[in-house]
Amino acid sequence: MCPSADMPSGRGPQESVNPSPIPLLEGTRQDAKTWEILAPCYGVTNLDPPWKTSLYATCECLAVSGALDPVERRHAEDQLAETTYRNVPQPERQLLTLAHTMLRRGLLQEDDLKDRMDVVRARLHVA
Repeated sequence: MCPSADMPSGRGPQESVNPSPIPLLEGTRQDAKTWEILAPCYGVTNLDPPWKTSLYATCECLAVSGALDPVERRHAEDQLAETTYRNVPQPERQLLTLAHTMLRRGLLQEDDLKDRMDVVRARLHVA
């Protein structure tokens, strides 16, 4: 059973996440390439982006492994949604806030994320 939002995390007071912009994510945020805009360009009619399932699975894996408590993740997401990513629509906001949180907590390295983003962009430009 997955922990619910009202269960204590057992880690003490909620940590806040540093909301200062991360250059790599700022570029993505400012591109405004949301799924709603991109899907028609590729002839896709599904309103859910293909990465949404992976996003949810990543959140679950982080929670189950203990790397990122789900309550702490949601608090960080709320904090970043009110500040850094307030003008980004869902589900892109959730994706950016998770990446931001993982980068700030050292769960993901910016160079690794950039390399992966470059691979995805290259694939999109070939299609």
